[in-house]
Amino acid sequence: MSTATETSATSLLRFATAGSVDDGKSTLVGRLLHDSKSVLADQLEAVERVSLGRGQEAPDLALLTDGLRAEREQGITIDVAYRYFATPRRRFILADTPGHVQYTRNMVTGASTAELAVVLVDARNGVVEQTRRHAAVAALLRVPHVVLAVNKMDLVDYAEPAFAAIAAEFTAYAASLGVKDVVAVPISALAGDNVVEPSAHMDWYGGPTLLEHLETVPVGSDPSIEPARFPVQYVIRPQTEEHPDYRGYAGQLASGVLRVGDTVTVLPSGHTTTVAGIDALGRETDIAWAPQSVTVRLADDIDISRGDLIAAGPAPVPTKDIEATVSHLNERPLRAGDKVLLKHTTRTVRALVKEISYRIDITAPISEGGLEQRPAPEGLSVNDIGHVVLRTAEPLALDGYSDNRRTGSFLLIDPADGTTLTAGMAGEAFDTVRTTDAPDEEDWV
Repeated sequence: MSTATETSATSLLRFATAGSVDDGKSTLVGRLLHDSKSVLADQLEAVERVSLGRGQEAPDLALLTDGLRAEREQGITIDVAYRYFATPRRRFILADTPGHVQYTRNMVTGASTAELAVVLVDARNGVVEQTRRHAAVAALLRVPHVVLAVNKMDLVDYAEPAFAAIAAEFTAYAASLGVKDVVAVPISALAGDNVVEPSAHMDWYGGPTLLEHLETVPVGSDPSIEPARFPVQYVIRPQTEEHPDYRGYAGQLASGVLRVGDTVTVLPSGHTTTVAGIDALGRETDIAWAPQSVTVRLADDIDISRGDLIAAGPAPVPTKDIEATVSHLNERPLRAGDKVLLKHTTRTVRALVKEISYRIDITAPISEGGLEQRPAPEGLSVNDIGHVVLRTAEPLALDGYSDNRRTGSFLLIDPADGTTLTAGMAGEAFDTVRTTDAPDEEDWV
């Protein structure tokens, strides 16, 4: 069972990189891969060949992650580039997310499963609007750890005051969003300073290199402290001579620990029973913990189907009325009155957007209070973050997103073509959103 302090070579850290355009995200990721000896010889030869063709003397390490032809031609990141690498101390899955404002939705995708976000800032420009946007997305998604990587320190002569001012401003803004763990690291991705090896140019910095921090930051959590949540994915009834009465419920444990003998509640029906058996990898076991995929057998024959939730411990109350903070991902606006499909874990139900309460303006400077509520009479546009009220056709058992990232999240889907519209987080995402004076109703039309 993984624990919150696990740092062995068996542990896995999922992290995302984000920043403004040309802050050097892809170069940083390329540097991490190159200096940690995670680049194959043929990959490096291909990068060197393309770099020479462009007239560059040194290999452009950003090409290791900018995989789309459009990205390489423009020198930007468009899609989320996932890369796997490992060191003797830990395994990593990284998501290099785009810096352009119009691709902010891709950061939502990349950071939704991340345990750490690396936010890059150009030392010459400091904290800009897109920096605040990425910090807000990390806070919205409850990413536990944030690293501020102040890049291009070589272009400000490795000056400590430049780094200190940026770190202080960003840390204060992140704290106002509720981010509790922020570590600032001065780096030069191009030169390799403080990425994998300590810098010889910044003797005033006594903290870890970026890779050292990634290798040692606590990952995972102790499943025993979380209530068990088991969304049913498939009902198994072989009805064979060998297993005439077998009835099992297959799925992935979203959180917590399940043991044989535990009392559980099946939602949304509310029926209570006990765990009679657990099957994993074809064998019986007495215990299962997140994120294992198992088959659960119950003591009583209960009407259970795909989408039901088996919960141990304090169970969420099923409801048809949902208030949530959402990040809109589609070019088509989300408006009050829209009929959508809501996908929560393994359950999909019809839903109505009853109200778009407000849009959250994350561009306001911290000196003016940071986040602000704005009216959204035209609905939510792509990349907007806002608060909505939904009404579902069937009751759903959602936890608050702040309590459980897996069972507190959902998607809104276009019922016409199956396109993903919006990512939702049940409950309030921020405690510090400032209300602004709303215009008169006639001004909204």
